Amino acid sequence: MVWNFGTLPENLTIEDLKRKHASHPRNKLLADLFFKGGLIEAWGRGTIKIIEECEKAHLPKPIIEEMTGGIGVTLFNNWRAYLKLFNLNERQILAMEHFNENDKITNKDYQKITGASRETTSRDLADLTQKKLIESSGSKGAGSYYSKK
Repeated sequence: MVWNFGTLPENLTIEDLKRKHASHPRNKLLADLFFKGGLIEAWGRGTIKIIEECEKAHLPKPIIEEMTGGIGVTLFNNWRAYLKLFNLNERQILAMEHFNENDKITNKDYQKITGASRETTSRDLADLTQKKLIESSGSKGAGSYYSKK
């Protein structure tokens, strides 16, 4: 985790940091020096670059949050460390790791990966959906699947 003292400017939110946004450097002289020195390529892109690099490395997106008078960014070097935050069982962790190689998972895939019954699989997938880690295709029965959020 990286933490820095200070809050976001009034018109900037944590969600804004995850998409293209205006830059509000606290120290414009220092920011300009870093820009001219080639240490930053564009103001307002730092958090976006961090997120993109995590995605390229197939790692979880960082958690960005306001905490104790500052902004904290938590980075994960593997999926298991991130998934532990959600109190998942080993079957659910295996299913989430499935998404490192695949775009979707079906109930049948989950059963094959974990050896769980259809009922257990349905409960586990519903829990992952409730925790907003995956989303349902919306259809029921044959052809239904889940994708990673």
